[in-house]
Amino acid sequence: MSEKARHLDQVTDGLLQIEIELRQLGVWQTESLPPEAFQSTQPFCLDTMDFTQWLQFVFLEKMKALVEAGHALPEASGIAPMAEEHFRGREQSGRELISALEEMDRLLSSGGR
Repeated sequence: MSEKARHLDQVTDGLLQIEIELRQLGVWQTESLPPEAFQSTQPFCLDTMDFTQWLQFVFLEKMKALVEAGHALPEASGIAPMAEEHFRGREQSGRELISALEEMDRLLSSGGR
């Protein structure tokens, strides 16, 4: 298996782990958001959706589409700090989700190297 194929497998596994953690936290939604929620111009759509909604409906969907189409993946990622901020002061620590996002940040930022 080539290094690129191995990296792609790791990214795919990481995306699945993020989905699993969102489900474990009980924040996975079965119904999509209204179209206007996607019209945001703010980072992470902060003005139109919750951070966990952004992870599900924007980040995971775009990453899955890139992987399935064989397009280049982002070369940098810094989502874990946003997750840490989101969970700060909340009852749920989100620790496992944050760990999964830290791994995704590492995978994308290293580009498989």
